[in-house]
Amino acid sequence: MSVLIDTPLWPGPHGWLFAHLVSDRSYEELHAFARALGLRPRAFDRDHYDVPEHLHARAVELGAEHVSGRELVTRLRACGLRRPRVRGARPVTAEAARPCRRPPDA
Repeated sequence: MSVLIDTPLWPGPHGWLFAHLVSDRSYEELHAFARALGLRPRAFDRDHYDVPEHLHARAVELGAEHVSGRELVTRLRACGLRRPRVRGARPVTAEAARPCRRPPDA
């Protein structure tokens, strides 16, 4: 499993801070992990889930690797699963995200 989570630094609703949860293997792995963590599909944003600070420790207990925000983005880009924001485009939801797998290492 290659699910990554960064430190909750991003302000959000209810005065909470949020972390980002990604997979550097596949969106299928990411969505399955998010379900196990109890995240709602609406927490998915293009290529990551927004995780409230009170669920951060639980995500690590379930197997997410805590990394810096910089490392998270670097690994997401390296595996080809980064979906950059496109101006004027509708957000991608968990239901609409097509399963995507990282190409096998040759």
